[in-house]
Amino acid sequence: MDRKPVVQKLVRGRDAYFTVSWSRLRKSEKYEIVRSVPSDAGIYELYYMDRMKKLCLFHIGKSWYGGLRNEIRLRTDAELENDAARRALLEKYDCWYRWSLLSSSDDMSDILFFFAQTHLPGTLSVHHSGRYVRIFVNELDADKIVTI
Repeated sequence: MDRKPVVQKLVRGRDAYFTVSWSRLRKSEKYEIVRSVPSDAGIYELYYMDRMKKLCLFHIGKSWYGGLRNEIRLRTDAELENDAARRALLEKYDCWYRWSLLSSSDDMSDILFFFAQTHLPGTLSVHHSGRYVRIFVNELDADKIVTI
């Protein structure tokens, strides 16, 4: 059974526990994105499928003002992507995406910080909100793709 793609949070003391329920993983196609992704705030992940048919995570992001639909549409189209490395991946491989709704910018920052520290330990390009001492994230995904 599919869960609604939303993020839930539990706070205990100075620790935050997030549960990210992801949408179904979908192959990037602009009309499908327009039809199925909401124009609400949230977080998303982008993958490319390599020659061995393995999905490889290449971008994690958030969308606040523009909404997930616009952000995912922008980030999955090689003609619209400004980042050269991501554009090269989009030109070479099929792109896949998933998303989860989240309306708090601070919560987005905390989750993205957790993912950055998990996938790229020591990277300081993503900052947490400063509200919590420890951040924990659990992923729920009907496609059985858990990145942490």
